[in-house]
Amino acid sequence: MIDRRQFVQSMIALGAASSASPEVLFGQGSSELRDLADAALATAKKLGATYADIRINRYRNQFIFTRDRRVQNIANTDDHGFGIRLIVDGTWGFASSSAVSKDEIARVAAQAVGIAKANRAINQEPVRLAPVEGFDTSWNTPVKKNPFEMPLQPKLDLLLQIHEEALKVPGASFVSAFMQFVNEHKYFASSEGSHIEQSLIRTYPSFTITAVDKATGKFYSRRSLTSPMGMGYEYVESYPLLQEARVAAEEAVATHKAKPAPSGPKTLILHPSNLWLTIHESVGHPTELDRALGYEANFAGTSFLTTDKLGTFQFGSKLVNLVADRTQENGMATCGYDDDGVKSSRWHLVKDGTFVDYQTTRDQAHLIGQKASHGCSYADSWGSVPFQRMPNVSLEAGTKDVSEADIISATADGVYVKGDASFSIDHQRYNFQFSGQTFWEVKNGKITTQLRDLAYQSNTPEFWKACDMLGGPSTYALGGAFNDGKGQPVQSNSVSHGCPIARFAGVNILNTGQ
Repeated sequence: MIDRRQFVQSMIALGAASSASPEVLFGQGSSELRDLADAALATAKKLGATYADIRINRYRNQFIFTRDRRVQNIANTDDHGFGIRLIVDGTWGFASSSAVSKDEIARVAAQAVGIAKANRAINQEPVRLAPVEGFDTSWNTPVKKNPFEMPLQPKLDLLLQIHEEALKVPGASFVSAFMQFVNEHKYFASSEGSHIEQSLIRTYPSFTITAVDKATGKFYSRRSLTSPMGMGYEYVESYPLLQEARVAAEEAVATHKAKPAPSGPKTLILHPSNLWLTIHESVGHPTELDRALGYEANFAGTSFLTTDKLGTFQFGSKLVNLVADRTQENGMATCGYDDDGVKSSRWHLVKDGTFVDYQTTRDQAHLIGQKASHGCSYADSWGSVPFQRMPNVSLEAGTKDVSEADIISATADGVYVKGDASFSIDHQRYNFQFSGQTFWEVKNGKITTQLRDLAYQSNTPEFWKACDMLGGPSTYALGGAFNDGKGQPVQSNSVSHGCPIARFAGVNILNTGQ
């Protein structure tokens, strides 16, 4: 058993063996990252690796929470380390450490080689990597205001102003609000000649307002329609949070007296703040190649989009064009290069209603006869193994600039849904049910009244085949989430989904309050 003196001495020794502080190591103009990466690659090659890469990453987060006119919590986190991935005898090996030093890198590289050799006994097929160009470059999220350089007080003031605005509305009972800021600073180097440094920044302001009816004991909540974005603090300053807070409070209060939702087939109009989640679950997950092949089933199950359907299956109506895009402006999965060192790109998953492609990584491309990766490799930590993760997946807007008013005026009998809420989808991403934040009745081309307790139900191809009207570019907006879970051990991916307002014919509507 180690005593206190030995423990303190070991921690001092560990500190002496580690490299410079994160501020120095990841500071502008630092050459230490390249030196450490080159040492790792040289060691891996010397130990017999035919391919090797290293990721030296730093992760910073800031969380600010307020509730009922009070600051509830402020948390700042900072984590850094490295992971070495390599191939020996056609088999992957991976090891990682939080002590970033040349001695530790040599030890971890040897450990990764040992793991690869141990894995060789169960590896049925040698790893085949699609070719990739070597890059010596950098890429940063194009932010106007780095949220980590902004003072704390204005952030707190804005969150507390949201409370005051919402609570001006009679009947508004409780308010919570928060901001989250993320910075991934990533350095990738490979034995194929890449040295890539990236800084990715994401920003998310949000709130929830609850209205309680003391007579009945019922309560309804309305969250903001914001989504996390690959942007800086300018997103917080440009979004009308105070105006929306008042509207959200009014809608939460009004829900108590809203008309119960109808049941049965209806024309369904979905705002981008709702449709993004349906895209994530019914398009994003089933077009992940590892799910289609049955290699991955955690969280989201496998996929009904098996490889025999590629290029032939009618996924949706002719209006439906769905793209995967790691270059999308303000996207959460947007970056310059993936964790395989592949340059980001944009490609169609569904073209004119037909299913045409998957999301792939370098070691997957050959499985469907492709010669290049789509750049979908990502690990959520320096200590996580990179694997296939979802890029931004979006529905293209219509070619004509059809407005929200145009779609509503063209609808005789329907419902309009805004905001995301609960959902359920089966293990092959086929049958599903989604709800929303607010619901509105549409009659004879006009919004007539607010509804409550509504969900819509369909299956993936029937739903997308029912798409009969798309809004134009002016109605297009991004939604998204930080918490796209996958894998075992679980990893979390940040991803965005853009879309215009869209209409779907004959979708089954449920009254969830009955």
